[in-house]
Amino acid sequence: MSRPRNDTFLRALLRQPTDYTPTWLMRQAGRYLPEYCETRRRAGNFLALCKSPQLACEVTLQPLTRFPLDAAILFSDILTVPDAMGLGLYFAEGEGPRFERPLREEWAIRDLTVPDPHDKLRYVIDAVAEIRRALDNSVPLIGFSGSPFTLACYMVEGSGSNDYRHLKGMLYARPDLLHHILGVTADAVTQYLNAQIEAGAQAVQIFDTWGGTLTPHAYREFSLGYMQRVIAGLKREHDGERVPVIVFTKGGGQWLEDIAAIGCDAVGLDWTTDIAQARARVGDKVALQGNLDPSALFGSPESVSAEARRVLDAFGNHPGHVFNLGHGISQFTNPDNVTALVDTVRSHSRAIRSA
Repeated sequence: MSRPRNDTFLRALLRQPTDYTPTWLMRQAGRYLPEYCETRRRAGNFLALCKSPQLACEVTLQPLTRFPLDAAILFSDILTVPDAMGLGLYFAEGEGPRFERPLREEWAIRDLTVPDPHDKLRYVIDAVAEIRRALDNSVPLIGFSGSPFTLACYMVEGSGSNDYRHLKGMLYARPDLLHHILGVTADAVTQYLNAQIEAGAQAVQIFDTWGGTLTPHAYREFSLGYMQRVIAGLKREHDGERVPVIVFTKGGGQWLEDIAAIGCDAVGLDWTTDIAQARARVGDKVALQGNLDPSALFGSPESVSAEARRVLDAFGNHPGHVFNLGHGISQFTNPDNVTALVDTVRSHSRAIRSA
């Protein structure tokens, strides 16, 4: 397949010059959009929406219809991988995701195997192919996975957690068991992302949502090392085109140099890191993605525009910036403020380049 007509996002990830700073938003297809809520209602529940390639394609495209975004991201969930491993994913109303069979016993951990993405995760791979067809080479499609450590947090805890007591108890008392979980999960993530790339994903992001909860030593051993292993196993070219890799560790600003050294093309920043300082620290090693505070979108269109300009001015007139939020967009966001954000990024970044 040929390169997208709008390839600004891909060029920015590879630190090539662009006419403006490209924008996409984490969770850009989601509950802040009334059209998404209507599709989810038709699906019956969130998991049914994820497991229907047709509906996943529909909601992936919804934000692109509404806003001039520079990339689409596959609509799915990071927990599809542990679900395919047999842990029994379900969503309790008002409580978020849970697993019926969390990994607490040594025998269950030793029995963990890598699922075949073309079998257990076929619905995701089919969705990637369907979305690529529907996009018709307009903008690139981003595939994604959770990081091995972030997936392990859910797999051991059985749900989200405030303190990760079970996971961290295992990390300190039985690191051998946690390393086993992480090794199997890293292989699963590698195969899963490669299947997405083969089906048409033109860039991939690894979401390390909970890596920032670790000590510096534990982060390098239990999170960063396994993301490096995943990246080493990824297909970095497909159909003659480079497939860039983005790594996003929420709360990982203090480890920027380490993250930039694991072979990724871009590092995602949350809103607690100064993007100007980040650029000075990593230089031209990687592109940077981010990093507007998602809560800035609760302000007025004028304040949203001001905050967007602040981020763009801080990065400056340099290649290698993809504009994004510092984490996923809130369900309580007014879509009009997203319009103000995307329009401001497009116009102000053009002005910076022509100054």
